[in-house]
Amino acid sequence: GVQHKYTDTVLLLCNEVCGAYCRYCFRKRLFMDENDEATNDVSEGLKYIAAHPEVTNVLLTGGDPLLMSTRRLVEIFSALREIPHVKIIRMGSKMPAFDPFRVLNDEALHEAFRTYSTPEQRIYLMAHFDHPRELTAEAIQSIDTCIKNGVICVNQCPMIRGINDSPEVLSELFERLSFMGCPPYYLFQGRPTAGNEPYEVPMVRAWTIFQEALRRGSGLARRARFCMSHETGKIEIMAVDEKHIYLRYHQAKYASDLGRFMVCHRNDEAFWFDQLQPVEAAASVF
Repeated sequence: GVQHKYTDTVLLLCNEVCGAYCRYCFRKRLFMDENDEATNDVSEGLKYIAAHPEVTNVLLTGGDPLLMSTRRLVEIFSALREIPHVKIIRMGSKMPAFDPFRVLNDEALHEAFRTYSTPEQRIYLMAHFDHPRELTAEAIQSIDTCIKNGVICVNQCPMIRGINDSPEVLSELFERLSFMGCPPYYLFQGRPTAGNEPYEVPMVRAWTIFQEALRRGSGLARRARFCMSHETGKIEIMAVDEKHIYLRYHQAKYASDLGRFMVCHRNDEAFWFDQLQPVEAAASVF
């Protein structure tokens, strides 16, 4: 039920159910009968977090934490607030898109947000909107409800072929998200998971689309980072030129990699970091 990949952040896999099952999901394994990574009993995970003072951020994920009962969420919020070094609780959820009434119609949830999202220890909603069509009036209202009850909202989503792999769609998504108080945080390169091939976009093309979308936007709509969530860390795709792809570890599994800048040969067919060939000496780039 616990993943501790980055020094200051722990994932608490507290639920194995989602509002719907995305065809492009990178955690399909969690929904297989024999998989027990996600668990409703998070007691051991809470003990682990309490024993690691370097952990300041806890991400509730799975599955979707907002599909748990509010009573169960309150139990987890309360337990985490008893751990003084945990300053931020994050919830990764697509429920504002799938079923915004889960947020809108639950006064107990609103009270929980007000109680456990404090001026110095906030709850963050890591929302998941992929396309502007998901930004219905009810979805926008659910985000507004979170904000009014003390929750800070940001959005993260993958680039999906045939869905949001155009500058027009992506820029509209980023702009509208920023206007409604849920600005873009990460745009992810699709992870190579079995069955996801129809939704993958080559890295160079994805970066080009992303850059054009940013150019069309303004202000907070431009704050997104384009990253790969690789087994070794979050690798930001920073630039592409005629010969090279430039990358940097935005987060890293190993401390020695954090912030490391990398130069790889451009490969327009590559979908993932493992398909790139590093340039032997960075000096030769220039």
